[in-house]
Amino acid sequence: MNAPIGLYFASTTGNTADVAQLLAERLGHEQVALHDLAADGLAHMESYSQLIMGIPTWDFGELQEDWLELWPELEEMDFSGKQVALFGLGDQIGYGEWFLDAMGLLHDLLQARGATLCGYTSIAGFTFEASKALSSDGQQFVGMAIDEDGQHGETEERVDNWATQLQDEFCLQN
Repeated sequence: MNAPIGLYFASTTGNTADVAQLLAERLGHEQVALHDLAADGLAHMESYSQLIMGIPTWDFGELQEDWLELWPELEEMDFSGKQVALFGLGDQIGYGEWFLDAMGLLHDLLQARGATLCGYTSIAGFTFEASKALSSDGQQFVGMAIDEDGQHGETEERVDNWATQLQDEFCLQN
């Protein structure tokens, strides 16, 4: 817990865990403490001033089971003074009507609970029908978008670019 950033994620298939690990490598393990929600829950979340949260979207815009179980607890937490960046996983081809909806739901909850959100990324390079994870102007996702099903080959570059963006937004030493 000595790392300045807490990275909280949940992963049923392993894809979100893989992205979390890759991101921690890119930011530096001394900067990031990984917390798998299935094992750790929301433990120590209040002690971090900077957070990264990884959430996959399931089926028709639904929350992944570990996030769903902890959602009521999140709804009671105060995120005032916390800088939070999100990344979401979804399938833009198979579930294009609900692409990254869980990330959008998490964004809205955190914003309502006082978080300062950062890490927005362009929608360029994605093809989907609808998403709750869009900025108000519809030009950005409210975090890093990953599609391991349809664009696995893009993941590493997207993580690299986002890590660089977060180093700046979180004011981290390179």
